[in-house]
Amino acid sequence: MKKFMDKDFCLKNETAKILYENYAKDMPIFDYHCHLSVEEIYNDKKFSSITECWLGGDHYKWRLMREMGIDESYITGNGTSSSSCGDFEKFMKYAEVMPYAIGNPIFHWTHLELQRYFGIEDILSPKTAKDIFDKCNKKLETLTARKMISVSNVKKLFTTDDPIDDLHFHKLLAEDKSFDVDVYPAFRPDKAVNIELPTFVPYIAKLANAADMRIDGIDSLCEALTKRIEYFDSVGCVCSDHALDVVMFKPADRDTVDGILKKALNGGDLTPDEIKQYKGYVLVHLGRQYARLNWVQQYHIGALRNNSSRYMSLLGPDTGYDAIEDSTFAKPLAQLLDTLDSTDELPKTILYCLNPRDNEVIATIMNCFQQGGGTSRNSCVGKMQFGSAWWFNDQKDGIERQLTALSQLGLISKFVGMLTDSRSFLSYTRHEYFRRILCNMFGELIEEGEYPNDVEFVGEIVKDICYNNAVNYFKK
Repeated sequence: MKKFMDKDFCLKNETAKILYENYAKDMPIFDYHCHLSVEEIYNDKKFSSITECWLGGDHYKWRLMREMGIDESYITGNGTSSSSCGDFEKFMKYAEVMPYAIGNPIFHWTHLELQRYFGIEDILSPKTAKDIFDKCNKKLETLTARKMISVSNVKKLFTTDDPIDDLHFHKLLAEDKSFDVDVYPAFRPDKAVNIELPTFVPYIAKLANAADMRIDGIDSLCEALTKRIEYFDSVGCVCSDHALDVVMFKPADRDTVDGILKKALNGGDLTPDEIKQYKGYVLVHLGRQYARLNWVQQYHIGALRNNSSRYMSLLGPDTGYDAIEDSTFAKPLAQLLDTLDSTDELPKTILYCLNPRDNEVIATIMNCFQQGGGTSRNSCVGKMQFGSAWWFNDQKDGIERQLTALSQLGLISKFVGMLTDSRSFLSYTRHEYFRRILCNMFGELIEEGEYPNDVEFVGEIVKDICYNNAVNYFKK
């Protein structure tokens, strides 16, 4: 029987162990999609306790605690109506959940983080909670936000930023020579795309203010977005990110979309077709700007968000009440990509799906729009990418399924690899988790005689997937 999470964790064959130890383990990290706070990075945040660091914004953990029947006051609140709870009380409630999380990736993530950042080999449970709590807090006296990034061997990372952001802290970080990690913004224009939401009209006013211009129609809206894209570009941005929960696209000309936007700005109700026409038009405009500047665009597809209206009103978004959407999207996605490609203005694109049912859909659509050499101005190796197993798929089976679909329907050797998609500075162990699973998969293919026993060559592919491919992909 194997020891829990020993040095060969997830490595089930000898070739996998060689690939991980000799090629994957020490590769740097390029975290090209995360939700870390750039202000906290710049200020080198020091956490008050492991509770703040672990439970302060981690909806993965919150969901398990709720399923265990733990009162919300110990999760996102400050206490019950009759008593208050401090950091240790909240930590203890999380510790109570851990022994019951058998088979859940959070069990692995939790103990990888304890081992790698805090040097703790003990299993978290109510019996060990106090000792672990004290040891972690002692370590956190010196383990600051920047230190967590540095000790994880992160070399580059992209935050997620709204077009109206002034990028103040990105500029300050760029001037700070004491921190040797490149931190750049990523452009997230969802609020300007989601015309059907009640937040749209107020947001357009903010966008107009940020762009220092009036927005009264589609031409001025596109101009404002272009100005903000160029501003982000001036601060080093090379990437956008879109939450296309449901992919909407319907061809429409400029005058039609102008009328739709004016209708929305005047408080009118839009039809489903009008929403599709507006979104498609704006996404095409944005894609053309990204291609012009040689950016990468990311499409995250398939989230069903804020399903509990009661808790949305109490806690707001991103608090653990999202699920997997089951809408189909192949045709509108293909139409959107084709519209950009038809004029050779399709930028480098990473496609993610939250529903694992759609793995093969993404893996086949992307290869309809690859461009190698020749006359295309946007050609590059692996231009279209099937992004890593996302969100609810970020676990052993989900990662294996994504890697399998990609390897069977494309060139996994050109894959840009893993990201954290996290708000936690301790989440970089997810890269180790991914790398172990990747090496085990390749090792199994070799040992089963399904690929030649050329460990050195495969090892270089492993290194490329871990880091090198992403570095080359995101170059301007």
